[in-house]
Amino acid sequence: MSNKLKQIIEDKKEFLNLIKKKSSLDFLEKKIKDLNFFYNFKEAIENNKKVSLISEIKKASPSAGILVKNFNHLDIAKIFIENGSTCLSVLTEEKHFLGKLDYITDIKNKFKIPVLAKDFFIDPYQIALSKSYGSDCILLIIAALNGKQADEIYDEAVKKDLSVIIEVHDKKEAEIALKYKDALIGINNRNLKTLEVSINNTISIFEVLKSHQNPVISESGIKNENDVKYIYEKTGIKNFLVGESLLTSDNTAELIKKIIQISQ
Repeated sequence: MSNKLKQIIEDKKEFLNLIKKKSSLDFLEKKIKDLNFFYNFKEAIENNKKVSLISEIKKASPSAGILVKNFNHLDIAKIFIENGSTCLSVLTEEKHFLGKLDYITDIKNKFKIPVLAKDFFIDPYQIALSKSYGSDCILLIIAALNGKQADEIYDEAVKKDLSVIIEVHDKKEAEIALKYKDALIGINNRNLKTLEVSINNTISIFEVLKSHQNPVISESGIKNENDVKYIYEKTGIKNFLVGESLLTSDNTAELIKKIIQISQ
C-alpha cells in the first residue's frame, strides 16, 4: 500500500468514527426505505451494446489538484448524461478529493442513471451509508483491504442489492478478484507505488481476467478515443471509467461521443 493510500485510509477511519456517532445503522436503513431511485449499475453496462462509459465527477485529486474551478456536479452530470454516458462515478471522499455523498442524492433526484459511490470502502457500515444517499454501486480496492475485510464489505453490498466493482492494480490482485464471481472488475492503470499511469496495465492484467464472466472495466489515464480504441482492439474490453480527461476537455460532449462510438 502506498503512503498516500495509507494516509487516505487513516483519514477515512477518523471520518467514519465521527459519522457513526451521528448516524446509526437503524437511521440509515430508514433513509434507504424512503428512497425510490435505485438502478442496476451492472445491468446497465451488460445491456449496453456500445462502449459503456462510466463518466466520473470529481472536483480534485491528490495527483492533479483542483480539476474544476467552478465546480457544479449537476451541470457536469447533465453534460455527461445528455451525450451518452452509461453510468456515473461520483467521488464522495471529502478530504483528499473534495467529494460529498450529497452529490449522489442531488444527481439521483434530477436524473435517472446508475451511480457509483467512488470512495475508500474499509467498513461494512459504509454500504448502508452510501446507499442511504442513493448509490447503486460501490468500489472495493484490493490494495486497501485484507481478504476478510473485502469479503465482509462485498457480502454486505450484495445483501443490499448494490453492484460492486473490485479494483485491481496488478496481476496478483487480479487473481484475488476472480473469486468475486458476480462483481465487475476494474483495472486501474495507475501504479500505486510510483503513481505513474499506463494504459498498457489494462492489457497485461487482462490476461489474468479473461475467464471472468462479468464486465471488466479499464480505469484511469484514458485521454481520448484513441486510448479507448487501443485497449478495445487489444483486449475486447468495452467498459471505461474516465474522469480527468472529460472534466478538463475543451469539448467534453464531443469527446464522450467519440469514445462511445469506438466499437461500432
